[in-house]
Amino acid sequence: MITRALSVLLLAWVLGFAIFAVTLPQPGDDTPTDAIIVVTGGAKRIERGLQLLEAGKARKMLISGVDRTVRPVELAAQYDKPMTLFDCCIVLGHEAVDTRSNADETAQWLKSGDYHTVRLVTTDWHMPRARFELQRALPADVRLRVDAVKSNPSLGVLLTEYNKYLLRRGAVLAGY
Repeated sequence: MITRALSVLLLAWVLGFAIFAVTLPQPGDDTPTDAIIVVTGGAKRIERGLQLLEAGKARKMLISGVDRTVRPVELAAQYDKPMTLFDCCIVLGHEAVDTRSNADETAQWLKSGDYHTVRLVTTDWHMPRARFELQRALPADVRLRVDAVKSNPSLGVLLTEYNKYLLRRGAVLAGY
């Protein structure tokens, strides 16, 4: 009986992983939103957010999880963008240290403005967990759009992220 239950759980985990790996979110379209949320930690995330902001697809952008020592002038130089773009339209969030706190930092920032639609920018393999956390933290009247940065994740990255996603969903179900 225990062997059968473990076999069913293992099969469910394998099938879930296969679905997770082959259905990674895609880049979003250019539909405008009120704000862009970029979660730090992966290549090309900030670049995608800047591209959308410069194209007029949002009026503000939060970069969540920026190291406390990083200043806007340094990012402007790194990405070869005018400082005026950072002055008017980009906020650096220095409080988040993980995906869950990215969501909390974002929800807190959204309270400071009149935002009804937000675009989440993160890497494709990270999007399911980031979306899950952000949807839990956002007010009910804020609509979330996803904009995944395409990558070529290794099997190890996919396995790690899938397990983190399952563990977080399990923790929420258990009340944590």
